[in-house]
Amino acid sequence: MAEFLLIHGSCHGAWCWRDVIPALEGLGHTARAIDLPSHGEDKTPIAEATLDGYRDAILAAIETPVILVGHSMAGFPIAAAAEAAPDKIARLIYLCAYAPFSGESVISMRKMQKSQPLMDAIEISEDRLSWSPKLDHAKAAFYHDCSDEVIAYAKANIVPEPNLPQLTRLELGANYERTSKAYIRCTNDKTIPPEFQIEMAARLSPEERYEMATSHSPFFADPAGLAALLDKIAKAR
Repeated sequence: MAEFLLIHGSCHGAWCWRDVIPALEGLGHTARAIDLPSHGEDKTPIAEATLDGYRDAILAAIETPVILVGHSMAGFPIAAAAEAAPDKIARLIYLCAYAPFSGESVISMRKMQKSQPLMDAIEISEDRLSWSPKLDHAKAAFYHDCSDEVIAYAKANIVPEPNLPQLTRLELGANYERTSKAYIRCTNDKTIPPEFQIEMAARLSPEERYEMATSHSPFFADPAGLAALLDKIAKAR
């Protein structure tokens, strides 16, 4: 069976995969999650967080080739990991994520969207080094189909998101291009517009594109369904 390494998106941590990991293990897979620098239990200062640091944290967690799953902004560091060390990665899976266009940043890709649903749901820190979700907007933006218990759990664990990694442009080349990829679009996403997810996924062949009818947080909204889809993608390799 497959080994999965699960990478969280903005403001989250390894904690957001709490329900998916046992579901994947129940299907016979190995699954782990890590905290990127300045997230979860990692104490890297916000001012020291970089896209290269995210990439290096991922690569340091891999001993044998993994299926690397990146949620939301984590599409960038998983792509960077594939470019740096493609032999460590069996496949990339973008989960309602920013699948990088070479030479762009998370922020520049966000600006390509025809709508900007996230902007009313976040606030910038006074020092301009990070941003955070407005907690009273969190349910509508990220967790509208999740339980009250999940929303309370998430609100208690959310941290500020460093700006620098999302402002950093990523150049991708042959190593990234030859890495196997799949994209899971969330059709009820209110953070990254589903139509923009279609645009990003269009560079993959039709058999590499999948959908879930959830919010931006499928790991909480439907962890069993997400595990089953990851299982299906692993078996399709």
